[in-house]
Parts: sequence; C-alpha cells; structure tokens
Amino acid sequence: MPLIKRKHATARGYVHDWLEPDDVAGFNLVTFTVVLLVLISLGALALETEAMRADTPLDPHILTWVTAINAVIVVIFAIEFALRFWSEGENPDHAGVMGRVRFMLSPMGMTDFLAFAPELFVMLFIPHESGGPWMAALRALRLFRLFKLARYIPAFAIVGNAVKRAGAPLLATGAVAAAQIYIAALLLYFIEGDTKPEAFGSVTRALWWAVVTLTTVGYGDVYPDTVIGRFAAALVALAGIGIVAMPTGILASAFAEEFREHSERRNRKSDDVEP
Repeated sequence: MPLIKRKHATARGYVHDWLEPDDVAGFNLVTFTVVLLVLISLGALALETEAMRADTPLDPHILTWVTAINAVIVVIFAIEFALRFWSEGENPDHAGVMGRVRFMLSPMGMTDFLAFAPELFVMLFIPHESGGPWMAALRALRLFRLFKLARYIPAFAIVGNAVKRAGAPLLATGAVAAAQIYIAALLLYFIEGDTKPEAFGSVTRALWWAVVTLTTVGYGDVYPDTVIGRFAAALVALAGIGIVAMPTGILASAFAEEFREHSERRNRKSDDVEP
C-alpha cells in the first residue's frame, strides 16, 4: 500500500495526498485504516446495543470495552477531519475561506463532520450519567460513518450515479404506487369499513393493509372477511406485483448502464497511461 504517490512542495500537499487518493480503487495506508475503523465502529454499535440490555448474556465488561473503542475511533475521526479540513487548501475548489465553507457544506464534508462531532461533544461536555433516550438517536448518527466509505469504494459511487440516472422514472413510479395504495385503501374502506371497523373503519386504518398488500409483504395481521372484500383484495395483490417490478427493473437497467460506462471510462484511462 503506497503512502505517497508523488512529490509535493509542502507538508499540506503530502497530507492531502494521503487523505485524497487520485484513484478511489487504489487504497493507501491511511484510507485503508479509515475503512477498517468504519467497519469496526459499526460492529461495535451492534455489540453495544446488546451489551446495554439488562438481560444480555454478554460479560458486563464488554460494554466498557466497546465504549472505549468507540471513544478512540471518535478521536481519530476528529483528527482526520481536522487534517482534511486543513489540507483541502490544496484543492483549488476549496482554497480560501469560501472554499472551506464549500467543503464543509459538501455532502462528504458534512458526512465526515457528523461522523464524530455529536459524540465528541457529548464525551467532552455532557456527563455519562445524564444520558437519556436521546442517546439512542446519537448512536444512530454513527451511520454517517458508513457513508465515509463512498469516498474510497467505487461500488458506492456507481450505485449513487445509477440512482441519479433513474431519478425521474423512479419518481414517476413512486407517484403511481402512491395512487395505487390510496385507491386500494379507499376501496377496502367502502367494502369492509362496516364489517371490520377496527381494520378498515377509515381510510387511514386501511392504508396499513394497502401498503402491506401492494408491496407483497403480506403480514396477515389484517385481511378482509367478505367475499367482495376478498375479491377486491385479490385484485389489489395482483396490482402489487407491478409496484415491486417497476422500480426494480428501472434500477437494474440504470445500474447496468452506469456500470458499463464506468468500465469504459476505466479502460480509456488505462489506455491513456500506456506508453
């Protein structure tokens, strides 16, 4: 894993080189460490939720160790962000005060900041004993660390570009799905509202059944009793196949097209560097 890819005139240039590899597919030691810490922190989050329970079979000391590991990771990510913020001056788009503001407001800048800042603030200024239910929301912010991987793993960029490419068709599909769900709920409200008011007594109550049925989940906790209601429910269930199939097909097509273009760009880049 090469640490330095080229010569720089300043220390800031070297730091920027460490933190921002030219090729996202080419890890260096620093980026590999960041990815490893992200994976460890997500595993620690899952373990922490179990260790905190009163009925957990885990050793009580595990929670202490998991908390300590997370604290170390928070500090490392804070240092990484400080170095990244300082070295971004090497990027012409982020040079100067306004450039730093653009960096902070960029999706990756905000992701890097939220990956450590809330928990670091709590660690420094709020006693552990004063923690309440809001601490669960604070732990959920660790998911921002997952988005840090998008900087280094090409698959994340491909998926993101595919979703952008399919944005308009997906929006149209979502509008059709919303209309189908509402019509299905309204239909069962008129048919089953008096027979089974606890489930279909209002459109809002029937919406749960409509969502579960049209998405083909089918929990079975709510269902119609009358013959007409079951016939209508069968039609709704058949229509639900389209709700699942349309966005799946759109995303699959967009992903295949994006992957093909990504492969072509990579091949052209390889051809350019060959003597």
